[in-house]
Amino acid sequence: MHEASEAPQEGVPAVRRDDAGPSRVGIMGGTFDPIHHGHLVAASEVAHLFGLDEVVFVPTGRPWQKDPAKVTPSEDRYLMTVIATAENPQFRVDRMEIDRSGPTYTIDTLREMRARYGPEVELFFITGADALGAILGWQNADELFELAHFVGCNRPGHHLSDSGLPEGKVSLVEVPALAISSTECRERVRKGEPIWYLVPDGIVRYINKTGLYRES
Repeated sequence: MHEASEAPQEGVPAVRRDDAGPSRVGIMGGTFDPIHHGHLVAASEVAHLFGLDEVVFVPTGRPWQKDPAKVTPSEDRYLMTVIATAENPQFRVDRMEIDRSGPTYTIDTLREMRARYGPEVELFFITGADALGAILGWQNADELFELAHFVGCNRPGHHLSDSGLPEGKVSLVEVPALAISSTECRERVRKGEPIWYLVPDGIVRYINKTGLYRES
């Protein structure tokens, strides 16, 4: 049994290409329902620690592990992600999972990203540390670790169980802002409580304008 390694990870050297293209790309998948400062701080911290050239946010289309009726429409989640990331030139948003038909699987996204960027670019899949514990049950789990290095973002003081994760393929990063959760944000809106400073200002305005998360 081994423990997930702390970032920065030995054996994952920062190598940059001489051309204008990126050499290290972060991929941050998530429902983003809504996106909040925890997501943004996590992406920024991982980009800094691993020397990423860019971080691509990929809102899920139809999450296979969630009840579609309980998930906000994908266009709303996509637009909120665009609003939240617009001011950071290192961040961009991709619609690939939203435009893909059927349930959303990480393996399909990583295959598409690998085909897009080619074999020379290093891919880093950024996710919550809690998701890493379940990753061996994901579709084509073995191939996932061949396509990308996985970075689990964790709250300080919380420890990731080994759970048979492959050695050298996973790093763990502590992110204090991850105490914020999308579930908490939705519940606060439902109760009429403020979410200022939990999410970007533009997201507060979008939710107020569209009426998302309020009881009908």
